[in-house]
Amino acid sequence: MAETLDQIFVIGKGWLVAILVGWFPPEWQETVGAVFSTVITVAAMLSVFLLLFGITTVLERKGLGRIQNRYGPNRVGPWGFLQFVADGIKALIKEDVVPRAADRWVHFLAPIVLLVCVIATFAVLPVGRNMVPVDLDAGLLFFFAAGAASELAVFMAGWASRNKYSLFGAMRAIAQMISYEVPLILSAVPVVMMVGSLSTVRVVEAQAVYAGGWAQWHLFTPWGVVGLLLFLIAATAEMNRSPFDLPEGESELVAGYFTEYSGFKFAMFFIAEYLGMLAMSAMAVTLFLGGWSAPFSFLTWVPSWIWFFGKLMVLVALFIWVRGTVPRLRMDQLMNFAWKFLLPMALINIAVAGVWHFMTPGVVRWVVTAGALLLAYQGLGRSFALRRPKRVYQYAN
Repeated sequence: MAETLDQIFVIGKGWLVAILVGWFPPEWQETVGAVFSTVITVAAMLSVFLLLFGITTVLERKGLGRIQNRYGPNRVGPWGFLQFVADGIKALIKEDVVPRAADRWVHFLAPIVLLVCVIATFAVLPVGRNMVPVDLDAGLLFFFAAGAASELAVFMAGWASRNKYSLFGAMRAIAQMISYEVPLILSAVPVVMMVGSLSTVRVVEAQAVYAGGWAQWHLFTPWGVVGLLLFLIAATAEMNRSPFDLPEGESELVAGYFTEYSGFKFAMFFIAEYLGMLAMSAMAVTLFLGGWSAPFSFLTWVPSWIWFFGKLMVLVALFIWVRGTVPRLRMDQLMNFAWKFLLPMALINIAVAGVWHFMTPGVVRWVVTAGALLLAYQGLGRSFALRRPKRVYQYAN
């Protein structure tokens, strides 16, 4: 029964493909079956994550309302949970205003390119046992490459708008995304070193091994804890979420690179941001939190997809909490933090992971690796603080 519940979506897809293929001649069935299987998988992934996007927007608005001592959405649907449907309808029927001087084709394509790049990252995420759209040998490389392509869409939006605020916002966003992409990728390198594979499926399977009743999650190691923290911080900046939402600093740049967008085009940027948060959270779960595996062997009866989406929503709640409580950084602080703290810390974490791998398991290995990371944190933190010039406030005479 537990195995059937765990594989219910895999079984359901196989049953549906078998019915559809039965309508075609035998010589076509293999090709048609592959096509139907791909279409069903893509449709299911898009449906699940787009629904999750809508629910997440409502949960975030409710959570921020609680943090700020006010009401969140509470009118449309039960407890306000259909607010995202009303917002989507409103975005669809709003007028699409395009600046007269804008490059209309590039202006039109920018949000589409951004959304396609973000959706492509879901292709290599294993959301459950035997539930991955594409099992690539270089799945991690594909994920980071598809995510990096979104920088082109950001520049397209800023440049095509023919607006100085949009262009400044785009250049600021590109500088930020490139800067934080380096520690983001380096934070995943220790996982690749330990697993010996770039496949996301192999990464999860390496953690779904139980010793003494505990799963071998990478989180349960010193380098795994540091790697997860580095990944989440860099991912927050990569997604332009608070406190790293400088590209759309309202007090400085109106709305950043999408200042000149309205209607559903603006909504597409909004969708891409939240889908990016879900994709980054899912990759963090895959790399450090065991993916779809249970933390203890006696909990393996719980379906794997429930574990995956449960962990995913915990990280989403963390992102919402941070947005509601941490103030926005200055641009100089943002860039210094990436190059002077996160990058060296990620490189040190790679070296510590190598030491962990070659040392004999035991208390000494924990003490040596954890101590090295704590010393690195203290040293980099102090030097980073000392490098910052003292701010002097001057008043006009």
